[in-house]
Amino acid sequence: MTQSPPSSREIDSIPTPDVAAGQTPSVRRGWLRSLNGLFPGGQFIRYLGVGVFNTIFGYIIFVTLLTLLNSVLPARLLYLTVVLASVLSTPLNITVAYFGYKLFVFRTKGNYLREWIKCFAVYGVGMIPGLVALSALTRFLQAVIHSHAAALHGVLAVLEQHLSGRPLLFLERIATGKAMAGYIAGAIVIGASTVYSFVGHKKVTFRSKAPESTYPLS
Repeated sequence: MTQSPPSSREIDSIPTPDVAAGQTPSVRRGWLRSLNGLFPGGQFIRYLGVGVFNTIFGYIIFVTLLTLLNSVLPARLLYLTVVLASVLSTPLNITVAYFGYKLFVFRTKGNYLREWIKCFAVYGVGMIPGLVALSALTRFLQAVIHSHAAALHGVLAVLEQHLSGRPLLFLERIATGKAMAGYIAGAIVIGASTVYSFVGHKKVTFRSKAPESTYPLS
């Protein structure tokens, strides 16, 4: 006795799972729980706000020191001058970053000295690779700027037509200065360090075992 094939109505009544290809509901729920656990209560948004301020502040201090050092050190040592400027600016930048994270992002109580030391440790882990990257990137940008000098002057000429006053003076000073490659490399490295440090501060610097040790998030 042969069995008749299912009708189109019976086929349409068969439920289809609402799951993306290659992904199970448990995987999706686990991924969402992990993401929510890492960035609870708008914490990552506050971190971005403080991180933007820290990046701008740290870059201003770095540029100031680099400009002062570059005025007394030879231009051929720029790849080392940027490292010295970064090292000298680090204690102040980390301290300012620490208070921003503590008061506005993670909102922990007490433990100022211990958390401050941990903050230095978190940044210290990435400091050596960061300094190596800063020096190497500076030398690379020096070579690029030198080999594309004509094209860069053309771009600057176009920009000068749309700028005036202080922005124009700032652009001209940066473009004609001996440390332009160092300014660009410093901006890239400082920005990258802000991104990577979030998990380190959350898991090490401001880690708390009890929820009562933090201020309310509201």
